[in-house]
Amino acid sequence: MSYDDIENAVPDIVIGSSVPEEDSEIYEHEVESGAEDQDHEEAPKEKKSVAFAGLEDEFDEEAARREFEEGGGLPEQPENPDFSQLTPLSHEIINRQATINIGTIGHVAHGKSTVVRAISGVQTVRFKDELERNITIKLGYANAKIYKCDNEACEAPGCYRSFKSDKEIHPKCQQPGCEGRYTLVRHVSFVDCPGHDILMSTMLSGAAVMDAALLLVAGNESCPQPQTSEHLAAIEIMKLKHVIILQNKVDLMREESASEHQKSILSFIRGTIADGAPIVPISAQLKYNIDAVNQIICDYIPVPPRDFTASPRLIVIRSFDVNKPGAEIDDLKGGVAGGSILNGVFKIGDEIEIRPGIVTKDDNGKIQCKPIFSNIVSLFAEHNDLKFAVPGGLIGVGTKVDPTLCRADRLVGQVVGSKGNLPSIYTDIEINFFLLRRLLGVKTEGAKQGAKVRNLESGEVLMVNIGSTATGARVIAVKADMARLQLTSPACTEVNEKIALSRRIEKHWRLIGWATIKKGTTLDPVA
Repeated sequence: MSYDDIENAVPDIVIGSSVPEEDSEIYEHEVESGAEDQDHEEAPKEKKSVAFAGLEDEFDEEAARREFEEGGGLPEQPENPDFSQLTPLSHEIINRQATINIGTIGHVAHGKSTVVRAISGVQTVRFKDELERNITIKLGYANAKIYKCDNEACEAPGCYRSFKSDKEIHPKCQQPGCEGRYTLVRHVSFVDCPGHDILMSTMLSGAAVMDAALLLVAGNESCPQPQTSEHLAAIEIMKLKHVIILQNKVDLMREESASEHQKSILSFIRGTIADGAPIVPISAQLKYNIDAVNQIICDYIPVPPRDFTASPRLIVIRSFDVNKPGAEIDDLKGGVAGGSILNGVFKIGDEIEIRPGIVTKDDNGKIQCKPIFSNIVSLFAEHNDLKFAVPGGLIGVGTKVDPTLCRADRLVGQVVGSKGNLPSIYTDIEINFFLLRRLLGVKTEGAKQGAKVRNLESGEVLMVNIGSTATGARVIAVKADMARLQLTSPACTEVNEKIALSRRIEKHWRLIGWATIKKGTTLDPVA
């Protein structure tokens, strides 16, 4: 199928200017995903900079530094900026850190991780069990800088280009014949969510930090698929207003079927939060139309309002021990918490508190929580070290906390903030709930629609997602649209926070609705 066929597949939609050249810095040969072209004897060669004049040459560090600085380099953050004067588009911030979180959602194998890799050049499938099964299991994060050429003669969408997060400030334009340089216009972070139904709680944890979403719909399958509906319902719960729909795998379709498939997408989103959203036909695997996606991200998704002067708060999405086995005692480092900052600014040296902290039971079987106190010793956004961090992207916070408390995601669901300024710890909550009319994400034989969602019942156990916390909750009492839930694990939250409700159906947790916290029973932390 030629590229002209793709341009004609869905009329009325702007198509990208050209297939990215094979010598592009972000081109990745598809050997990784097992999709190499059998007709070619050798992989396309990556364009070498002056630092790599030949494979047999030694690395010229001075030439590499000079090339990097000619493009603007990556300047250091200022020591003590006036945060009241900064915005999410201030270059003091976006040079090194993403400031907009965009989720990739949709059914399993519709190309969520592939489109993130096409835009950012980062492989989000990293863990051994993910690579073996070629699926996303944990939340994947990847940052991308989106640039626009400063040459007015350089036409859209070809003038837009995306690179990895450590790219210099003013690289040369890569359009043939253009002498312009790229200017950084956005620095975004992609939250790559798993599409499998049994990993829905992981997807809901990611939805808690999204500012916008890319909804992937594979053109070679009917629309909607089960998790397409379920994920769209999840972002409706989170009141995510800005959705871009990517009709993926158009390289596998004929013109007529692509047009029919687009009509089925329009029918599916009618009346939902995605009604009126732009639909972009792409091939993530071949990187067709990725420049058009970059342009729409810049034009369609507004910069989210951020309060840099508020008390800082971060929800932990992953945590780990960075020490290697057998390290000397003097060389041991504290644990690292990775998460998204909701508001405020964290700086190196800040005193922090982690709640609920260490959860135990006393001699009488009563739950007690001991918050963890520490200091920030380092801040990172991917490979970029920071002096301060603002909302946006996955931030790695290096602490002095005992690394055994952080290893293997043990801090996931905790909340980090300045000492004494975090919300209360709740053991049970009273909620105002709203249930979906029908069950989503479940295919039943002979039924076009899912079964009706029955009302909450006293005594049943639900799963609730509060921020990045996924915990069990027993229904104590129900009256009209109000219910009281006893949490299995205490959660650091506050009144009016929105939570997702899931019920166990056919051995899997299924999204059944959402709720708002009205009040609850708090727990005084132990010293």
